[in-house]
Amino acid sequence: MVSWLSRFFHYLDCHFIARKSLPPLKEVGLTCFRELVYQEFKVKVRDAVISLIDKEREGEQIDRALLKNILNILVENCKGEMDYYENDFEATLLEDTAAYYSRKASGWISEDSCPDYMLKAEECLKREKVMVARYLRSSSEPKLLEKVRHELLSKYASQLLEKEHSGCRALLRGDKVEDLSRIFRLFSKIPKGLDPVANIFKQHVTAERTALVKQAEDAAGGEKVFVRKVIDLHDQLEAFVNDCFQNHARFDKAFEADFEALCNKRVGRSSFAELLANFCDDILENRSEELNDEAIEEMLEKAVKLVAYISDKDLFEGFYRKKLARRLLFDKSANDVHVRSMLTKLKQQCGGQFTSKMEVMVTDLMLAKEYQTSFEEYLSNNPNADPGIPLKVTVLTGDCWPIKKFSNLNLPAEMVKCVKVSRGFCQKERNGVHLNWIYSLGTCKVIGYFEQEPKKLKVTAYQASALLLFNSSDRLSYSEIKTQLNLTDDSSSSCG
Repeated sequence: MVSWLSRFFHYLDCHFIARKSLPPLKEVGLTCFRELVYQEFKVKVRDAVISLIDKEREGEQIDRALLKNILNILVENCKGEMDYYENDFEATLLEDTAAYYSRKASGWISEDSCPDYMLKAEECLKREKVMVARYLRSSSEPKLLEKVRHELLSKYASQLLEKEHSGCRALLRGDKVEDLSRIFRLFSKIPKGLDPVANIFKQHVTAERTALVKQAEDAAGGEKVFVRKVIDLHDQLEAFVNDCFQNHARFDKAFEADFEALCNKRVGRSSFAELLANFCDDILENRSEELNDEAIEEMLEKAVKLVAYISDKDLFEGFYRKKLARRLLFDKSANDVHVRSMLTKLKQQCGGQFTSKMEVMVTDLMLAKEYQTSFEEYLSNNPNADPGIPLKVTVLTGDCWPIKKFSNLNLPAEMVKCVKVSRGFCQKERNGVHLNWIYSLGTCKVIGYFEQEPKKLKVTAYQASALLLFNSSDRLSYSEIKTQLNLTDDSSSSCG
């Protein structure tokens, strides 16, 4: 009405009032309203408005337009300032809100599970936001939400999170991603609200780590499946950190610290570095023959992630390089593509120096195939040089392969010619190269002619050398074999 009268008497307001230096009509009207109406009814109106708000919280229908108009009057009454709104209405609304949700919380905390309680709390916070948007001032939103969070969450944080069958620990054990995400969303808005959640998560990670190690140590052959279980645990915990806890530093730090401890612990007689190298070796050989190419790549990717947690990465490199050497030399890898892919992953994770020797090893085997083709062409073009025995020689870059044992085995005459031909060709192809022969890695196919029928035997170079001695002798003692082959007691065990 004051606004309507101001417009109606606009001419008087602009000319007559101004000349007389009287207060403007709108100001006079609002002053009269404050003194005659507002001061008389403000308490009753405030209580009525708060009562309607509580009814809407309970799900009843109310006249929202009426509430909006009444609350607008409070602001108009103070020339657009918020004094009347904040002092005469908002302060009491906040007290009522605290009391309302205190009553609700006291009932819910004893009746509901943690997930159900958190769901109700989230719905209450959403409802308060909607209420502000409909008829309250936007400045009320943070104050209202703070009251709701305090009454529903802060007061009952410990009781909620520690609920025996439905608290945070139970949710972690049950992999309840949605419920854990809700806990993080709600408690992240409370001062230090994430501290108890992060502590419980850290305790969970430690408990899972400890249980995993104990299970591997107690079970026969538990080390074989240990790495796979570590990978599964890493996947689960990483999903918690990324999906539920939004990669928050507190949770990420707890996860990383415990996993570093896990990946640097011995399990039984083996270090984790050795177990991880063995696991990668099994995958690359695909011994189970159940994994397709995509699954192998995925598993290798997960395994390489664990390498990052190993403090002594050179230890893993040593074990892995030995396994790689065995696979390369004896053609044990299921797919060469996966071998190179694994090296790429390790290079990205640990740097080029970490994989430099292994890359040379792979290159050596590629060059060895070319070398063998050239060698066979050489023999076909030089029949006089052919030793008469099919021969395959693999030339390796000595410093890069984890092979230290060279022997002075006295080869039988049949094999000496093979070595001479191969040495001559290699020195011709690679001028100035110095060769050390590693007979311990050699294999031979030998045909034994017995009375009943010939037998084809696949044996080591040492075993073949020992067998060929019997072409000229029917009976030889252990000492005689050792002397003729120039073996020590240690190396002679290779003949067994």
